[in-house]
Amino acid sequence: MPAPYTPAMSDSIFSKIIRGEIPCHRVYEDDLTLAFLDVNPIAPGHTLVVPKEPAVTIDELSDDSAAAIGRVLPRISRAVMKVTGAAATNILQNNGSLAHQAVPHVHFHIIPKTDSHGLGIKWNAEPLDGDAGAEMGRKLARLL
Repeated sequence: MPAPYTPAMSDSIFSKIIRGEIPCHRVYEDDLTLAFLDVNPIAPGHTLVVPKEPAVTIDELSDDSAAAIGRVLPRISRAVMKVTGAAATNILQNNGSLAHQAVPHVHFHIIPKTDSHGLGIKWNAEPLDGDAGAEMGRKLARLL
């Protein structure tokens, strides 16, 4: 079931693109998803994949829309790699402004990675404490 309509959602640039109010370079579309080239790409071929359902973050997305995104991401990623000649891609999805989400609509970036183009990431990882990890795992499992 689609997420409830919100005024902020109706004004997002991706909602306007989905409705055809703003042009884009469409690369794929079906009943539930749309993929188009990013207008500010990190690398040539940088493609955005969005659900047509108005959800701001992935936790608000219906199972049907999430499954549709999951079905098309690999297919679009293969096409991006073939067209760009990239041997790898980053598939990036941010949730909320604190996590660097700039557009209030669920979206996935497929970013081709080559020697000269692509996403650079500094990963601030820390070792997982065994006891804390066990407790976190139990809490998550109970909710699922």
